[in-house]
Amino acid sequence: MLVIVNQNIFNPQYVIPLSGMVFGNAMTGANLGLKTFRESLESERARIEALLNFGGTPREILLPFVNRALETAMLPTLNSMIGMGVVSLPGMMTGQILSGTLPTTAILYQIAIMIAICTVVCLSVFGSLYLGYHTLYNDRSQLLL
Repeated sequence: MLVIVNQNIFNPQYVIPLSGMVFGNAMTGANLGLKTFRESLESERARIEALLNFGGTPREILLPFVNRALETAMLPTLNSMIGMGVVSLPGMMTGQILSGTLPTTAILYQIAIMIAICTVVCLSVFGSLYLGYHTLYNDRSQLLL
């Protein structure tokens, strides 16, 4: 906000729409990651229990599921970044160009927003998965599924 727009970070004209975009994408990413993680645990329950019986630690067993869910949750954000400006023109950038803003300024806005969205989505999914999977087992390495 401060670098590109040169406005106060608490200006509601900018904070409300930008935070709505960022939080909406973060919620979508976290929901997609948690859904993928839960479904993969449910489908691989017998395998997980067998690995535990053979002496595997919960960390060794659950981390591949966490990594797969993180990749799945990040795909929509990465796909939108890949096609941005080439295949599709995002609404914010198009609106700015139609309102008379220079295209280079509109592009800078859009790049900054996409970087912010990608960062927040990655952090929210990482936080919910990597910090949350520890709640699935107790101090005796028993899964609480």
